[in-house]
Amino acid sequence: MRQLHFQPIAGKALDILDTILHTPEVASCKEVFGDVRMVCEELVVNVVDYAYPDRTDGYLDVEIEKDEHAIAIRLKDGGVAFNPLEVETPDITKPMEERQIGGLGIFIMLKKMDAVNYERTDNENVLTIKKWL
Repeated sequence: MRQLHFQPIAGKALDILDTILHTPEVASCKEVFGDVRMVCEELVVNVVDYAYPDRTDGYLDVEIEKDEHAIAIRLKDGGVAFNPLEVETPDITKPMEERQIGGLGIFIMLKKMDAVNYERTDNENVLTIKKWL
C-alpha cells in the first residue's frame, strides 16, 4: 500500500492530483486511468476548496492499493464532515439553466467507480473509491 500525505493548500490541488496520478499503482492502470483521474480530481479539489473553510492546518492523507483485480484509493481528511453519498442526485434531464448548482462531480464519481464508501471516523472523513481492472 502506498501512503501519501498532503497539506490541502488553496491553489495546490493540481499538484496533489499530479502526485497521486504518477504513483506506479495509478499510472499502471491504463485501461481505467481516465475514470480514476476524473474522480480523483473531483475529490482532491473538493478537499482543497471545502474541507478547511477557515484555512487552518489541514491534511489530506491518501492510501492507494492495487492488485490484479482492482485499484482502491482512500482519502482521509480532518475537515468539515461531508458525506458525498448523502448528496441529492442531480436531475440531468433538466435544461442546464434549470439545474441546481453542485452535485454533478459526485454523480460522476458514483457512475465511474465500481464501489464508493464513506465513513466518519475519529473526526475524519474517510472516502474509499474502487475500480475493477
